[in-house]
Amino acid sequence: MKKRFVSTVLCAAMVAGSLAGCGLKTPETTAAPAPETTTAAAAEETKAAAEETAAAAEASDTPEVTLVYAEVNPLDTIVGQMATAFKEKVEELSGGKIAIDIQASGVLGSENDVLDTMLGGGGTIDMSRISAFALTSYGVEKSVLLSIPYTFVNRDHFWNFANSDLAPEFLMEPHDNDLGVRGLFYGEEGFRHFFTVKEISGLEDLKGMKLRVSNDPIMNGMVQGLGANPTVVSFNELYSALQTGVVDGAEQPIANYKSNAFQEVAPNLILDGHTLGAVQVIITDEAWDKLTEEQQNILMEAGKYASDFNRKISEEAENKVLDEQKAEGINVIEVPDITPWQEACKDIIDSSTADNKELYQKILDMK
Repeated sequence: MKKRFVSTVLCAAMVAGSLAGCGLKTPETTAAPAPETTTAAAAEETKAAAEETAAAAEASDTPEVTLVYAEVNPLDTIVGQMATAFKEKVEELSGGKIAIDIQASGVLGSENDVLDTMLGGGGTIDMSRISAFALTSYGVEKSVLLSIPYTFVNRDHFWNFANSDLAPEFLMEPHDNDLGVRGLFYGEEGFRHFFTVKEISGLEDLKGMKLRVSNDPIMNGMVQGLGANPTVVSFNELYSALQTGVVDGAEQPIANYKSNAFQEVAPNLILDGHTLGAVQVIITDEAWDKLTEEQQNILMEAGKYASDFNRKISEEAENKVLDEQKAEGINVIEVPDITPWQEACKDIIDSSTADNKELYQKILDMK
């Protein structure tokens, strides 16, 4: 019995060795699946990477700079359209990295209010479109020459100046005088004319009238020369001032006359064309200095584009509005001879140009 057991064991061993020698193996056990925690971690990493990519894409569409641009007139006016042209070109050239936030229709205050804010610092208003003479009460002397009555004989005369070598010198004057702002480019909103509540037929009818002016020495002197009484009223209050008799009349370019509905309360428009509504767009030095050189160049290029755009639309827009006003029954009075008006303003012309006679003559000679 014992011998049979030993024999059996030996046979088993020999069979096992034989199997091993033939290269046959015992089947391997299938590996267990990876723990769920590993799969979840990978999913979280993928999700985080996707969110980071989306955030980067969103950031690339976000403006790096937003400049607040104040405009006292509505966007459908000549200067309002110029503001829109400037905005669109800046945003195009910058690929959306510079945004222009236009605050129109005087929501940020009158020109003087806006200028006080800009000159006072603080950064709430970065840019504004202002009348060329708006800075004269702040000590800017050269721009005074652009608001002298009967300086520009026509639009071409003005644009000859705006595109001349003198223009940059005028635009940089407030910066050079440490006022904290600088001009970027010029535009115009048409010739300025008087309009009144009572019917008039000529210069003589203005005598004794209370005519609204901004707080500007040239305007005051001109109105006094015409025999009227200059009355300072905020532009935002002008409609009600005409309606209630605080003033008897005012003056504006034709397009602004209509867009602000002044014809409703002062339906008499006399085409004396005492000054061309020269304007400029200014920016605070604080805002300018925060821009890179590339961004500054974009603003300058867009400014040239907006200036050219303004020149193209201004006269056409003005003539269209004038035709509409005549068709609506507004009393439009032509001025066949401007000489009496010029002579009435001689004193303010002479006194305002006395310190810059040669410079003023250069402007006159550009016609």
